[in-house]
Amino acid sequence: MAKRVLAIVALSLATLVGLTLPAYAVTLEQKLAALSDFTQPTASSASTWRSAWQNQGAWADYGFDWSTDLCSSSPDQPLGFDFRMPCRRHDFGYRNYKAVSRFPANKPRVDSAFYFDMQQVCAGYSAIPRGTCNSLAWTYYQAVKEFGTLNVTGAQIERIRQQAESAAQNAES
Repeated sequence: MAKRVLAIVALSLATLVGLTLPAYAVTLEQKLAALSDFTQPTASSASTWRSAWQNQGAWADYGFDWSTDLCSSSPDQPLGFDFRMPCRRHDFGYRNYKAVSRFPANKPRVDSAFYFDMQQVCAGYSAIPRGTCNSLAWTYYQAVKEFGTLNVTGAQIERIRQQAESAAQNAES
């Protein structure tokens, strides 16, 4: 009881004089909950993640890896469509789930969130460019779905793009 009272007094005094006490580390469960919130294929999840990305210091206790190589060896802005932010969130999900040894179970959802984010980029275009953008988004999604645990080359992306085009042409026939 005495320790609890001392802790409350210390916290109150620190607040009064503007001192910052050391932050407490979050639990694995808290980190996993935040990761889950940040990696859903929804607009609210994307918005929550973007806010956190813009204020990374507020999440320092979580020890998140915010690093990114954007779209790896693929163009970040293919044909001018800006996939940089979707690639950042995708990298965030991969890096952080790997760091807590929960990657395989969460990879499909992180990949789905990536596709969702690219579709949101495409939604800002009129019909004709939107179709091209959505085709590129589908190609990028198929590449990470298939090769997301590997280092993907431009040639592999091109092969999947050609397969997707061929499948689309066959579907139209």
